[in-house]
Amino acid sequence: MNSNHYQNKVGVTNFTSNSSNQEIKKNNQSNLSLDDWLNNIDLPKKNMKNVKSTNISPLKSKMENKKKKSHSHVYYQSQHRLQSFSRNNNQNNQANKNYYQPSPSSVNHQSLVNKFPLIKENKLRIIPIGGYEEVGRNMTIFEYGDDIVILDMGIQFPEEDMPGIDYIIPNVEYLRGKEKRIKGVIFSHGHLDHIGAAPILLEKLGNPTIIGRPLTLAMIKHRQEDYKKDSSKKLKTITIKDIKDKIRLGFFEVSFFQIDHSIMDAVGVILKTPAGTVLHPGDWTLEKNSEGKPIIDYSFLSKLERPTVLMLESLGAIDARNSASSEEMKTNLTKIIAEAPGRIIIGTFSSQIERIGWIISVAEKLGKKVALDGYSMKTNVEIARKLGYIKYQKNTLIKVEEIDHYPYNKIVVVCTGSQGEGNAVLSRIIDGSHKNIKLKLEDTVVLSSSIIPGNERTIQRLKDNLYRQCNNVIHGNIMDIHVSGHGNREDIIYMLNQIRPDYFIPSYANHYMLKEAAKLAVSIGFLPERIFVPDNGSIIEIGRQEAKMLKAKVPASYVFVDGLGITDMNNVVLRDRQQLAEDGMLVIVATIDSKTGDLIQNPDIISRGFVYLKENKKLIEMTRTKIKKLLKDENPQTSLDEQLIKDKLRNEIGKFLFQKTEKRPMILPVIIKV
Repeated sequence: MNSNHYQNKVGVTNFTSNSSNQEIKKNNQSNLSLDDWLNNIDLPKKNMKNVKSTNISPLKSKMENKKKKSHSHVYYQSQHRLQSFSRNNNQNNQANKNYYQPSPSSVNHQSLVNKFPLIKENKLRIIPIGGYEEVGRNMTIFEYGDDIVILDMGIQFPEEDMPGIDYIIPNVEYLRGKEKRIKGVIFSHGHLDHIGAAPILLEKLGNPTIIGRPLTLAMIKHRQEDYKKDSSKKLKTITIKDIKDKIRLGFFEVSFFQIDHSIMDAVGVILKTPAGTVLHPGDWTLEKNSEGKPIIDYSFLSKLERPTVLMLESLGAIDARNSASSEEMKTNLTKIIAEAPGRIIIGTFSSQIERIGWIISVAEKLGKKVALDGYSMKTNVEIARKLGYIKYQKNTLIKVEEIDHYPYNKIVVVCTGSQGEGNAVLSRIIDGSHKNIKLKLEDTVVLSSSIIPGNERTIQRLKDNLYRQCNNVIHGNIMDIHVSGHGNREDIIYMLNQIRPDYFIPSYANHYMLKEAAKLAVSIGFLPERIFVPDNGSIIEIGRQEAKMLKAKVPASYVFVDGLGITDMNNVVLRDRQQLAEDGMLVIVATIDSKTGDLIQNPDIISRGFVYLKENKKLIEMTRTKIKKLLKDENPQTSLDEQLIKDKLRNEIGKFLFQKTEKRPMILPVIIKV
């Protein structure tokens, strides 16, 4: 394949590698409890931070076992069986020549299947389901022949205009009827935007095998137990014990490579197929040495078998700032922990396990006690401790209820809520509702986290409230106390130059960030036709000689999770919730004679969240008069008329109240026949 696609600015050479393959067997852990599973898990011999970069080239293909002869009347069937069709069927089947056609047994929703083009033979299909129009909900489907591999199953947190929603998960409608074809789900790391939807989606998809590093799998297993007791026993796992491990998932040969991110056990993923090789680092950053040079050399990835597709997380494509190093962050936090005159409260993400472990270690050396507060944070630290990733003396950690038993300047509280979440620990401390921690002027509050896009207003309010109650507030705008887990513009260019892929797909960010990453690629000579900026649901097909994005899309709409369960709630429901939250509701109860249709008594009016009835008697009486007039003009004896009158009451009273108050409460008419 001609790989000269950098417009003479970046040279590309084709490389192939023949190395032996070792297939990892599944761990039979279905009957183990979480504690037993953690105690029996084989940990990597070396911490990933100490693993040197090695050439993890794709394996010598074992496709001889699955390779089939080409025939003009041949279809791939389930289980890779071939069927020949007679010449009488030639005309009918000619349009589908060289396409993969799902077997009837694997398709329960034929109308959905018929909506999408058939998969061409020897083509790799890449389908982003989430994470390409938002931050979070990350999930990508890879499909070749009869095999499907999935990368990540994350959640997205709701926006301010989504009242009552706990979180949002990917839409897996495309996979209905294809559950048995899923060879495995790979998880790049343990952040919620990559593993959060696993408990719901794994069950929905028939509990396919999951693949990941020890910490990642342990976090998924615990989340599964939280979702449904004993459900983790159904999990089938393959543990990546060493970064050099390689596995086979049907047509897919899977290997891994080291990356830097803000959580331990994060890995990049390589998927080799007969159609090409996909590289996906998951979330990543470039950790640099004292000279400002990246510690990990990714140039070995340019030697993978062509064509190569780089799917690069591009959240930092709009960030032109120089990122602080981990050493700078540690130096600053150490200074704060050592010199702060009073109690220290550090707000950060519950998934920042490595940083939390480091804070515990520093506090321990300084003779201070650490109280963790936040269910998810305490859970994650305990999992990491059992796996040996975090070590501390037993008496270093204390319960938050015990902080008053120790000198004020010997306490470090590490808690959740750095994004201003309403029920999180830091928010409860600030609003005074926390049972054990009351803010004092001499406290030092540290916000050691970045701002998740969309949370800017919430965090600004958080800072305002903090500054009103505390004299010592430290955040990233003042001092380097947080290191981003995402590469910036300069880092993206570095990765593109190091890996030199044939095709580039910016990933895991808002659309405008993906476009900015695409511009960066063009600026260093990448041909625009070799860059794909997909939406959620886009279908990208990769072949040996060409790649293209199809016009068709798979379902990728929001799937909401609230206190009642999972729903594909539409905009009407959300709009109703917004209306209730902003303008309240007004219930109109009219009692009528079932024979004559006459109004028997004055309509009752119930207001909730709209106006206080006792203070707005005049408005209520005017509304009641308006209702009586509308009912007098109609005869609500039939069910059809009754519905029409309800609609009329809803519209006319809504207009009337808006004219008087400039509010639009939800109007709920109730007609009672007696």
